[in-house]
Amino acid sequence: MEHLLEVKNLETTFVGDFGASAAVDHISYYVDAGETVCIVGESGCGKSVSSVSILQLLERGGCV
Repeated sequence: MEHLLEVKNLETTFVGDFGASAAVDHISYYVDAGETVCIVGESGCGKSVSSVSILQLLERGGCV
């Protein structure tokens, strides 16, 4: 069976004046049809950045 969404070793880095900074560091998960997934964590842990990375909506300076 094929997964509805599969994320393998997602890493997102932002490059700025002071070099590169990893916002998401090698996360992997999958979602099958009919499943509900909730991503939880502390403020600033990368939940929004990982979602934006998957949707390919990163702003300038972001690199997947």
